[in-house]
Amino acid sequence: MNNTQKKPQSFNDVFGKIASKIAKVSGSVWTFLLAVSLVITWASVGSFFNYSSTWQLFINTVTTVVTFLMVFLIQNTQNRDSKAIHLKLDELIRGLKGSSLRMIDTESLSEQELEELLELFKGKKQRKLRQELEALHVAPSSDKISFILKNFDHEDRTIRFSARV
Repeated sequence: MNNTQKKPQSFNDVFGKIASKIAKVSGSVWTFLLAVSLVITWASVGSFFNYSSTWQLFINTVTTVVTFLMVFLIQNTQNRDSKAIHLKLDELIRGLKGSSLRMIDTESLSEQELEELLELFKGKKQRKLRQELEALHVAPSSDKISFILKNFDHEDRTIRFSARV
């Protein structure tokens, strides 16, 4: 068997390629201009058809069908783009020293799990801020006055307390 032979493409692969191309073309200025010209043409021939129900039904049907199909094509493209971005971010997280591996695959967490993770990292950020402020108790610095004053009215009372050097 020759290793250079192409693997047969699945329906998902073919659909994905078609969806990407259509999404790219539909987002171009030329497609927009074509749509505008079609609407202008439709409106200008209205008098020829006496602005009949059929004339109105034509544009309604065309726009409904196009919109219906575009929703699925664009969603497919968005899903693949989102998956690719998540994979790239996961790789960056793995490569950074000291980063939390909990952040990998967070897109599959429930809303409650995401809120809990947010609170955990918010706590780490506040803990670091408290430690910075408390370090100024030992070695005060006049160039840190604005930093200290900014935290006098912090929402967290422990940070407000730590700011009172």
